[in-house]
Amino acid sequence: MPRQRHKAKVTLPKGVHRVVSRGREYFYFQLGRGTDHAGERIALPNDPHSPEFWTAIRQAQGSIGAVPVDTLGAVADEYLLFLKSAGTITSGTFEQYQHSLRLAKTAWGSLSAKGLRPVHVQAVMDRMAATPGAANNFLSSMRAFSTWARVRDHIEHSLTEGVKPYAKDQGHKPWTPDQIEAALTKLTGVIRRGVILYMYTGMRGSDAVRLGWTDVDEGGFAKTTQKKKRDVWCPIVPELAAEMATWEKRPGPFLWQEGGRADGHRYTRKLFSKHFAEERDKIPELAGVTLHGLRCTAVIRLRRAGLSTGQIGDIVGMSLATIERYCRFADRKISGKAALQTLTRTSEEQNCKTTQNSKTKT
Repeated sequence: MPRQRHKAKVTLPKGVHRVVSRGREYFYFQLGRGTDHAGERIALPNDPHSPEFWTAIRQAQGSIGAVPVDTLGAVADEYLLFLKSAGTITSGTFEQYQHSLRLAKTAWGSLSAKGLRPVHVQAVMDRMAATPGAANNFLSSMRAFSTWARVRDHIEHSLTEGVKPYAKDQGHKPWTPDQIEAALTKLTGVIRRGVILYMYTGMRGSDAVRLGWTDVDEGGFAKTTQKKKRDVWCPIVPELAAEMATWEKRPGPFLWQEGGRADGHRYTRKLFSKHFAEERDKIPELAGVTLHGLRCTAVIRLRRAGLSTGQIGDIVGMSLATIERYCRFADRKISGKAALQTLTRTSEEQNCKTTQNSKTKT
């Protein structure tokens, strides 16, 4: 039986009570509970981690008197509600914003939003120096939050002006031919199938886990990308077609969980990445590879096949700048090899002696 995960405990403010009935949690707001002067009992949302929960608390508190609504915590909750209602970002991106703003609320939740300055954001960045990727995600979320809050007069100054992200490393590297060979020969089942989809389509994980037989359209996959909401048509190359010929035709996505109580259930991007990592760590040749590296591998393969940057973008749903970044090493390597061939040929021509240019003895 899989271990049940529990979210971090939340400290409830005065007047908020938790009740467990028939195995379910319920929350409500009531001042003076159990006394002769008990106030009105107001039901609250059942998830204390959601922005709706804290907004409902402030509304309930406001019903019995004025309460401050200009704290960083209150403004952050309003921003999260705005993102959720706008529906312009994916659930994964929303979770990233939610996590980052949870860090902000932990640090300054009870402080006035208008009193915050970039020095406060920099202090959090400094504390996160050991995890630069997470720190940069936090800074990115705070930039977006700061822009939204400033034009609505929740804050008076940018919260991120002058705060610099940590330098990026080399990023996700493409897989080598030996790594691809090891994956195809040593991985099995749905994990191998997923690697094949990632490698031959170049799609993001959030799109690859949703691919299924119903997406096949005239020799390719027709799909609207989850993150950018961009319509793409990805050709099914012969290598992928040969693999697909062995797959069962059934409703739903190509990638489904195998075994246990979750057997047959859909994969999320995060869960598939987790299961892939578990299998990858058993194969020494795959040490350090990432699924996102296969996206880079696919782009380089398409570039070497002679496709333009625009054509590749239409296939994988990627920005032109990202494609150029992914191809920078491959292009330099190809150019270097071409230059070597030119230099070698020129050298051979210079050293070549013919009857016309060589001296002959008479």
